Amino acid sequence: MIHELKIWPRFFGEVLAGVKKYEIRKNDRDYKAGDLLLFHEWNPETKEYTGRSCEATIVHITYGHDLVPSALSGAPLYSWFPSEICVFGIEVLA
Repeated sequence: MIHELKIWPRFFGEVLAGVKKYEIRKNDRDYKAGDLLLFHEWNPETKEYTGRSCEATIVHITYGHDLVPSALSGAPLYSWFPSEICVFGIEVLA
């Protein structure tokens, strides 16, 4: 699966530099490990694309609904983490 995503300039630069190796997104696209991400740099002030882009692969993913209740308390392990959010590790493709 290929996902085309907007990304703000600060985060785009960090992804390109290899510093930002994760994404936090609403899981409205059924993200999976192995999916290809096409990041398109988006300027939120001008509401326009800058023309820069890069490709990355999802190498690992954690879904909010995977953070199961604690065996001791029955409370969610991370009750502050919304179930519709996911965090995925990314690897930029050369």
